[in-house]
Amino acid sequence: MTASTICSHRISIITGHYGTGKTEFAVNLALALAGEGKRVMIADLDIVNPYFRSRERKALLEDAGVRLISSSQSCSNADLPALPAELLSVLENRGLTGILDIGGDPVGARVLARFQPKIVQEDSQLIYVLNANRPEVREAEHAIEYLRNIEAVTGLTCTGIINNTHLCGETTEADIRRGAALSAAVSEKTGIPVLCHVAVEPLADTLADLPEPVFPITIKMKKPWE
Repeated sequence: MTASTICSHRISIITGHYGTGKTEFAVNLALALAGEGKRVMIADLDIVNPYFRSRERKALLEDAGVRLISSSQSCSNADLPALPAELLSVLENRGLTGILDIGGDPVGARVLARFQPKIVQEDSQLIYVLNANRPEVREAEHAIEYLRNIEAVTGLTCTGIINNTHLCGETTEADIRRGAALSAAVSEKTGIPVLCHVAVEPLADTLADLPEPVFPITIKMKKPWE
């Protein structure tokens, strides 16, 4: 599948529980969109996860033509962390395709609350990334509760689910299929469609029978100690 199929809206807001791999997905998505000729800006607004930040791949993104903006790391513990003024460029410049990588819980998601009136006026989507290997969201009911909390904080409505079930380098086909089952259950209970299943390229071909398309990625985000 193409990245434009996932990003059928001009602005995609990526959220999900801490550790779901949403930053890995966001970076791969930005690079894929740039490869399709889009003018892409990715906003790193994740104030929750100190290890996996889009800003750590600034050189890679900029070499591909992706502009990166990020929140103020020095204010990451504030109730309302400082947001870059360039964020308005994503919202107001309709020649840009924007990807907003926000925090992995309702607290992290609240950085967007002040922009909600502007966001709802734009062609945007809130994407919920699921990882069935995260204990807090491995049951459909808990995953839905978590999603509803994020929606309540941001004032936005989720319109798509991404199955990004993984165990880093230990991910198996069975992991992704378990995530597909969880995503299907959440989708059935909420009416929110599953947009795709994420898999590293060696595994992507083994999942062709899934009802939704597979988005192949390569690992860009490494742990600080790797």
